[in-house]
Amino acid sequence: MVQGLSIITNVGAATALEQLNATNKKLNTTQLRITTGLKVNGPKDDASTFAIAQRLRGDIEGTKAVRIALANGESTVNVAISAGKAIANLLTEMKAKIVQANQAGLDSASRTALNNDFTSLRDQLTTIVATAEFNNVNLISSGASTITVLSTVDGSTITVSAQKMDVTTLSIATSVLNTSSGAAAALTAIDSAITTVADKLAALGSSAKRIEVQTDFTTSLINILTEGLGNLVDADLAEESAKLQSLQIQQQLGVQALSIANSSPGAILALFGG
Repeated sequence: MVQGLSIITNVGAATALEQLNATNKKLNTTQLRITTGLKVNGPKDDASTFAIAQRLRGDIEGTKAVRIALANGESTVNVAISAGKAIANLLTEMKAKIVQANQAGLDSASRTALNNDFTSLRDQLTTIVATAEFNNVNLISSGASTITVLSTVDGSTITVSAQKMDVTTLSIATSVLNTSSGAAAALTAIDSAITTVADKLAALGSSAKRIEVQTDFTTSLINILTEGLGNLVDADLAEESAKLQSLQIQQQLGVQALSIANSSPGAILALFGG
Protein backbone atom coordinates (compact mmCIF):
# COMPACT_ATOMS: atom_id res chain seq x y z
CA MET A 1 0.00 0.00 0.00
CA VAL A 2 1.40 3.39 -1.05
CA GLN A 3 1.44 5.97 1.72
CA GLY A 4 -0.21 9.20 0.64
CA LEU A 5 1.09 12.68 1.34
CA SER A 6 -0.12 14.14 4.64
CA ILE A 7 0.75 17.08 6.85
CA ILE A 8 -0.73 15.29 9.87
CA THR A 9 1.18 12.00 9.80
CA ASN A 10 4.78 11.78 8.59
CA VAL A 11 5.69 8.11 8.74
CA GLY A 12 9.14 8.69 7.29
CA ALA A 13 10.02 11.25 9.95
CA ALA A 14 8.71 8.98 12.72
CA THR A 15 10.79 6.07 11.45
CA ALA A 16 13.89 8.23 11.05
CA LEU A 17 13.41 9.61 14.57
CA GLU A 18 13.02 6.12 16.03
CA GLN A 19 16.24 4.98 14.39
CA LEU A 20 18.06 8.13 15.49
CA ASN A 21 16.95 7.64 19.11
CA ALA A 22 18.16 4.03 19.02
CA THR A 23 21.52 5.16 17.64
CA ASN A 24 21.82 7.86 20.31
CA LYS A 25 21.09 5.31 23.03
CA LYS A 26 23.82 2.99 21.73
CA LEU A 27 26.18 5.95 21.41
CA ASN A 28 25.57 6.98 25.03
CA THR A 29 26.25 3.41 26.19
CA THR A 30 29.49 3.25 24.22
CA GLN A 31 30.65 6.64 25.50
CA LEU A 32 29.95 5.55 29.09
CA ARG A 33 31.97 2.36 28.60
CA ILE A 34 34.88 4.33 27.20
CA THR A 35 34.69 6.87 30.04
CA THR A 36 34.52 4.30 32.86
CA GLY A 37 36.44 1.48 31.19
CA LEU A 38 33.61 -0.89 32.16
CA LYS A 39 31.16 -2.74 29.98
CA VAL A 40 28.96 -3.44 33.02
CA ASN A 41 28.38 -0.21 34.91
CA GLY A 42 25.24 -1.23 36.75
CA PRO A 43 22.56 -3.90 37.10
CA LYS A 44 20.70 -2.55 34.03
CA ASP A 45 23.64 -3.49 31.80
CA ASP A 46 23.76 -7.14 32.92
CA ALA A 47 22.07 -8.01 36.21
CA SER A 48 23.69 -11.41 36.80
CA THR A 49 27.19 -10.27 35.82
CA PHE A 50 26.85 -7.18 37.99
CA ALA A 51 25.86 -9.32 40.99
CA ILE A 52 28.84 -11.64 40.47
CA ALA A 53 31.16 -8.66 40.06
CA GLN A 54 29.95 -7.11 43.32
CA ARG A 55 30.68 -10.35 45.18
CA LEU A 56 34.14 -10.45 43.63
CA ARG A 57 34.77 -6.85 44.65
CA GLY A 58 33.86 -7.78 48.21
CA ASP A 59 36.21 -10.77 48.12
CA ILE A 60 39.03 -8.60 46.78
CA GLU A 61 38.64 -5.95 49.47
CA GLY A 62 38.42 -8.60 52.19
CA THR A 63 41.55 -10.31 50.91
CA LYS A 64 43.37 -6.97 50.80
CA ALA A 65 42.48 -6.48 54.47
CA VAL A 66 43.97 -9.91 55.20
CA ARG A 67 47.15 -8.90 53.38
CA ILE A 68 47.42 -5.81 55.58
CA ALA A 69 47.03 -7.94 58.72
CA LEU A 70 49.70 -10.33 57.45
CA ALA A 71 52.03 -7.43 56.71
CA ASN A 72 51.59 -6.11 60.26
CA GLY A 73 52.24 -9.58 61.68
CA GLU A 74 55.30 -10.04 59.50
CA SER A 75 56.70 -6.69 60.60
CA THR A 76 56.13 -7.56 64.26
CA VAL A 77 57.98 -10.86 63.91
CA ASN A 78 60.76 -9.30 61.85
CA VAL A 79 61.39 -6.70 64.56
CA ALA A 80 61.63 -9.49 67.13
CA ILE A 81 64.03 -11.44 64.90
CA SER A 82 66.21 -8.40 64.33
CA ALA A 83 66.35 -7.75 68.07
CA GLY A 84 67.05 -11.43 68.75
CA LYS A 85 70.01 -11.41 66.37
CA ALA A 86 71.40 -8.33 68.12
CA ILE A 87 70.93 -10.09 71.48
CA ALA A 88 72.73 -13.19 70.18
CA ASN A 89 75.68 -11.02 69.15
CA LEU A 90 75.72 -9.33 72.56
CA LEU A 91 75.73 -12.72 74.30
CA THR A 92 78.82 -13.78 72.36
CA GLU A 93 80.55 -10.56 73.41
CA MET A 94 79.49 -11.18 76.99
CA LYS A 95 80.88 -14.71 76.83
CA ALA A 96 84.23 -13.32 75.71
CA LYS A 97 84.32 -11.13 78.83
CA ILE A 98 83.37 -14.10 81.01
CA VAL A 99 86.08 -16.31 79.53
CA GLN A 100 88.64 -13.60 80.21
CA ALA A 101 87.36 -13.30 83.77
CA ASN A 102 87.93 -17.03 84.29
CA GLN A 103 91.67 -16.76 83.78
CA ALA A 104 93.69 -18.04 86.71
CA GLY A 105 95.55 -15.39 88.69
CA LEU A 106 93.54 -12.47 87.27
CA ASP A 107 94.11 -9.32 89.32
CA SER A 108 91.25 -7.44 91.00
CA ALA A 109 91.45 -4.35 88.78
CA SER A 110 91.18 -6.39 85.60
CA ARG A 111 88.31 -8.42 87.02
CA THR A 112 86.47 -5.21 87.95
CA ALA A 113 86.99 -3.80 84.46
CA LEU A 114 85.68 -6.98 82.87
CA ASN A 115 82.68 -6.97 85.20
CA ASN A 116 81.89 -3.37 84.22
CA ASP A 117 82.05 -4.25 80.51
CA PHE A 118 79.84 -7.30 81.11
CA THR A 119 77.29 -5.20 83.00
CA SER A 120 77.26 -2.58 80.23
CA LEU A 121 76.58 -5.24 77.60
CA ARG A 122 73.79 -6.69 79.73
CA ASP A 123 72.23 -3.23 80.09
CA GLN A 124 72.38 -2.84 76.31
CA LEU A 125 70.61 -6.18 75.96
CA THR A 126 67.85 -4.91 78.25
CA THR A 127 67.49 -1.77 76.12
CA ILE A 128 67.15 -3.84 72.95
CA VAL A 129 64.45 -6.01 74.51
CA ALA A 130 62.50 -2.96 75.67
CA THR A 131 62.55 -1.31 72.24
CA ALA A 132 61.84 -4.38 70.09
CA GLU A 133 58.27 -3.30 69.50
CA PHE A 134 56.05 -2.87 66.45
CA ASN A 135 52.52 -1.52 66.64
CA ASN A 136 52.61 -1.81 70.44
CA VAL A 137 53.50 -5.51 70.28
CA ASN A 138 56.74 -6.87 71.75
CA LEU A 139 57.38 -10.58 71.33
CA ILE A 140 60.61 -10.82 73.34
CA SER A 141 59.98 -8.78 76.48
CA SER A 142 59.30 -10.30 79.89
CA GLY A 143 55.60 -9.52 79.51
CA ALA A 144 55.30 -10.84 75.96
CA SER A 145 52.32 -13.01 75.03
CA THR A 146 51.27 -15.09 72.04
CA ILE A 147 49.72 -13.21 69.14
CA THR A 148 47.46 -14.37 66.31
CA VAL A 149 47.74 -13.04 62.77
CA LEU A 150 44.69 -13.05 60.50
CA SER A 151 45.49 -15.24 57.49
CA THR A 152 42.22 -15.71 55.54
CA VAL A 153 38.93 -13.90 55.00
CA ASP A 154 37.23 -16.79 56.81
CA GLY A 155 38.99 -15.82 60.04
CA SER A 156 41.79 -18.41 60.13
CA THR A 157 44.90 -17.24 61.95
CA ILE A 158 48.59 -17.95 62.29
CA THR A 159 49.74 -18.23 65.91
CA VAL A 160 53.06 -16.63 66.83
CA SER A 161 54.33 -17.62 70.26
CA ALA A 162 56.18 -15.12 72.45
CA GLN A 163 59.92 -15.74 72.69
CA LYS A 164 61.09 -13.93 75.82
CA MET A 165 64.74 -12.89 75.75
CA ASP A 166 65.05 -10.59 78.73
CA VAL A 167 67.97 -11.05 81.13
CA THR A 168 65.77 -12.66 83.78
CA THR A 169 64.42 -15.28 81.37
CA LEU A 170 67.97 -15.95 80.13
CA SER A 171 69.14 -16.33 83.77
CA ILE A 172 71.93 -13.77 83.46
CA ALA A 173 70.34 -10.94 85.45
CA THR A 174 72.47 -11.57 88.54
CA SER A 175 75.65 -12.84 86.88
CA VAL A 176 78.87 -11.11 88.04
CA LEU A 177 82.51 -11.35 87.08
CA ASN A 178 84.14 -9.64 90.08
CA THR A 179 84.79 -12.97 91.80
CA SER A 180 86.25 -16.19 90.44
CA SER A 181 83.21 -18.20 91.57
CA GLY A 182 80.88 -15.63 90.00
CA ALA A 183 82.78 -15.82 86.71
CA ALA A 184 82.57 -19.61 86.70
CA ALA A 185 78.81 -19.54 87.28
CA ALA A 186 78.40 -16.84 84.64
CA LEU A 187 80.09 -19.05 82.04
CA THR A 188 77.52 -21.80 82.55
CA ALA A 189 74.70 -19.26 82.46
CA ILE A 190 75.89 -17.56 79.27
CA ASP A 191 76.27 -20.85 77.41
CA SER A 192 72.71 -21.73 78.35
CA ALA A 193 71.51 -18.24 77.31
CA ILE A 194 73.20 -18.51 73.89
CA THR A 195 71.49 -21.85 73.25
CA THR A 196 68.15 -20.52 74.45
CA VAL A 197 68.28 -17.45 72.20
CA ALA A 198 69.24 -19.59 69.20
CA ASP A 199 66.21 -21.80 69.80
CA LYS A 200 63.91 -18.80 70.20
CA LEU A 201 65.23 -17.23 67.01
CA ALA A 202 64.55 -20.49 65.18
CA ALA A 203 60.96 -20.44 66.43
CA LEU A 204 60.50 -16.84 65.32
CA GLY A 205 62.02 -17.65 61.95
CA SER A 206 59.56 -20.49 61.47
CA SER A 207 56.63 -18.17 62.24
CA ALA A 208 57.99 -15.51 59.90
CA LYS A 209 58.25 -18.06 57.09
CA ARG A 210 54.63 -19.16 57.56
CA ILE A 211 53.46 -15.56 57.39
CA GLU A 212 55.62 -14.87 54.34
CA VAL A 213 54.23 -17.88 52.46
CA GLN A 214 50.66 -16.89 53.33
CA THR A 215 51.36 -13.30 52.25
CA ASP A 216 52.65 -14.46 48.87
CA PHE A 217 49.58 -16.66 48.40
CA THR A 218 47.24 -13.83 49.43
CA THR A 219 48.87 -11.45 46.95
CA SER A 220 48.50 -14.04 44.18
CA LEU A 221 44.86 -14.58 45.15
CA ILE A 222 44.16 -10.84 44.93
CA ASN A 223 45.70 -10.76 41.46
CA ILE A 224 43.62 -13.74 40.32
CA LEU A 225 40.39 -12.25 41.69
CA THR A 226 41.16 -8.89 40.12
CA GLU A 227 41.84 -10.52 36.77
CA GLY A 228 38.60 -12.47 37.01
CA LEU A 229 36.67 -9.31 37.81
CA GLY A 230 38.25 -7.58 34.84
CA ASN A 231 37.25 -10.40 32.52
CA LEU A 232 33.66 -9.94 33.65
CA VAL A 233 33.21 -6.17 33.58
CA ASP A 234 36.12 -4.49 31.77
CA ALA A 235 35.31 -2.98 28.39
CA ASP A 236 37.37 -3.78 25.29
CA LEU A 237 38.43 -0.21 24.55
CA ALA A 238 39.67 -1.01 21.04
CA GLU A 239 36.28 -2.52 20.19
CA GLU A 240 34.38 0.32 21.84
CA SER A 241 36.48 2.92 20.02
CA ALA A 242 35.64 1.36 16.66
CA LYS A 243 31.98 1.14 17.66
CA LEU A 244 32.01 4.81 18.69
CA GLN A 245 33.16 5.94 15.25
CA SER A 246 30.56 3.77 13.55
CA LEU A 247 27.77 5.08 15.78
CA GLN A 248 28.84 8.69 15.24
CA ILE A 249 28.52 8.16 11.47
CA GLN A 250 25.12 6.50 11.97
CA GLN A 251 24.04 9.45 14.09
CA GLN A 252 25.00 11.94 11.37
CA LEU A 253 23.18 9.90 8.74
CA GLY A 254 20.16 9.64 11.02
CA VAL A 255 20.04 13.41 11.44
CA GLN A 256 20.16 13.84 7.67
CA ALA A 257 17.45 11.21 7.16
CA LEU A 258 15.23 12.95 9.69
CA SER A 259 15.81 16.29 7.97
CA ILE A 260 14.83 14.82 4.60
CA ALA A 261 11.73 13.17 6.09
CA ASN A 262 10.67 16.41 7.77
CA SER A 263 10.96 18.29 4.49
CA SER A 264 8.58 15.91 2.64
CA PRO A 265 5.32 17.58 3.77
CA GLY A 266 6.60 20.79 2.19
CA ALA A 267 6.08 19.18 -1.21
CA ILE A 268 2.33 19.41 -0.61
CA LEU A 269 2.54 23.20 -1.13
CA ALA A 270 3.50 22.58 -4.73
CA LEU A 271 0.13 20.91 -5.31
CA PHE A 272 -1.62 24.20 -4.54
CA GLY A 273 0.68 26.42 -6.53
CA GLY A 274 -0.71 28.79 -9.10
